[in-house]
Parts: sequence; C-alpha cells; structure tokens
Amino acid sequence: MSTPTVCIFDYGFGNVRSATRALEHVGAEVHLTADRDVAMNADGLVVPGVGAFAAVMNGLQEARGDQIVGRRLSGGRPVLGICVGMQVMFSRGVEHGQETEGLDQWPGTVELLQAPVVPNMGWATIEAPEDTVLFDGVQDERFYFVHSYGAREFPLGTTEDTGRFKAPSVTWSEAGTAEQTDRFVAAVENGPLAATQFHPEKSGEAGLALLRNWVRSL
Repeated sequence: MSTPTVCIFDYGFGNVRSATRALEHVGAEVHLTADRDVAMNADGLVVPGVGAFAAVMNGLQEARGDQIVGRRLSGGRPVLGICVGMQVMFSRGVEHGQETEGLDQWPGTVELLQAPVVPNMGWATIEAPEDTVLFDGVQDERFYFVHSYGAREFPLGTTEDTGRFKAPSVTWSEAGTAEQTDRFVAAVENGPLAATQFHPEKSGEAGLALLRNWVRSL
C-alpha cells in the first residue's frame, strides 16, 4: 500500500510547521508548497488559515488557491480546511463591519461569536454525528480552539444531498460560560470536503487521531 501524499497549501496564512509534523506523524508524505501541480495532484490538500477572513481570502486568491480548491472538489479530490481555512469555505465572512465573499462551498456566514468572552481559546468538547469519519474513536475527546469568529448556523441542512455529494455531517461545539454559551460549527464532513474550526495539529493525541482518520480515507 502506497503512502498517501498530502499538500499543505503554503500561501502565507497558517500553522504550517505544526501541521506538517502532525501529518507526517500519522503516516502521510507531506509537501509544504503553493505549487499548483503539487496541490492538484496530491491525494489530499490541506488549506490552513490563521488571521482575518478577508486577509486569508486575499492570500488564497493571490496564490490561486480558490481555483485549486474548486477544481479538486469538482473532481471529488479530498480537501481539508483548518481554522480560517474552514471559515472561507462558507459564502461570506463579516468582520468589523467588513463583508468578504468566501469560497461558497457551503451557504452561511462567518461572524463574531456571541459569547461573553472572545476569543474562544482553549480545549472544548464537541458534538459529532453518528456517521462521522473524522471523529471515529475520539467523539468524547477535547480539541483545541482559538477563534473569535465562527459559523453559528449551517443553512444547508444535513438531511439532503447537496447535488454533488451526500448530505454533510456537521459537528458542533460551544463557546462561553455556564451562564451564557454560543453554539457554532466545529467541523463539517461533506464528501471530499472536510474542515475543522479547531486546530487538530495542536490538539494532542485526539487531533492526531482525527488527522489519521482523514489520511486513511484518502
């Protein structure tokens, strides 16, 4: 059995070194690059993202990452978005009154969390669906989040096919305190497109297990 190849798209926005080490640890052959051919031909493409929604989208577009993601998904080729790399898969992001178009793979808006304290930083549990592949074996574990914005709704729904892929499986989490919480999308699995709001590469053994599940699915 050949070793799966994974391209971490290196466009200037992301925790790429930690992600590289984590993916290599779970058995992937990792290429850290923005080279179009490598990104298109790898078994899996990882889109990291750290910072503001608008800046990440601008960086992706300058590196033609938006085209690469679109063409991979149109051919059923796996893509994994992490943190803001997940957020830009939605239709739009709104930060500080500025609205930015996303990659529009899923309808919905990324907006400021309605929690008493932001950023939402630290370890938290998740609510994964029964048909999850990413969270197989780690549904009850905690994952590391650091973000102020998120998708607080998932308008596409989870009971009907999207037309290209089977209905998405959505995982949720909560930010806030015992007195006030805000629910947000923690992960989505939708055919070849998967994404996590948290950082699996910073989530210890649980994060490694999730990445291993993804690599094994390639």
